[in-house]
Amino acid sequence: MTAGAIIHRTIGKGNPMPAKYEIGQKVVIRPVSEQSLSIRDSDLRPYVGMTGEITNYYWVRPPATEVFYLYTVRIGTTNKEIVLYEDEIEHVLNTESSRSLKAK
Repeated sequence: MTAGAIIHRTIGKGNPMPAKYEIGQKVVIRPVSEQSLSIRDSDLRPYVGMTGEITNYYWVRPPATEVFYLYTVRIGTTNKEIVLYEDEIEHVLNTESSRSLKAK
C-alpha cells in the first residue's frame, strides 16, 4: 500500500461521502476497459456478468487524490469473495438475466 494512504470503514462522522452500494446489496460485475488492461483487470474477466452480494466496503484516500471505495463481493451462492472498485460493479436490475457462479 502507498505510504500515507488511509483505509476507513467508518459510517457517519469522518466519512467523506456516502458509499454508492451498501452491505447486503446485490450487484453484477461489469467488464473493464480494454484500453488500460492490467493484470488485476484480466483476473476479473471470468467474473464479468456474474451476480454477487456486497459483504463489506472501505474508502481509501491516497495522498493528493480523491476518495474511492473498495467493495468485498461474495460471488453467487459460493463463499468466494473478491475485492472490486466501485466502477467494476453495478446494481442488479434483473437477477434472472445475470449468470451466477456455480459451486464446484
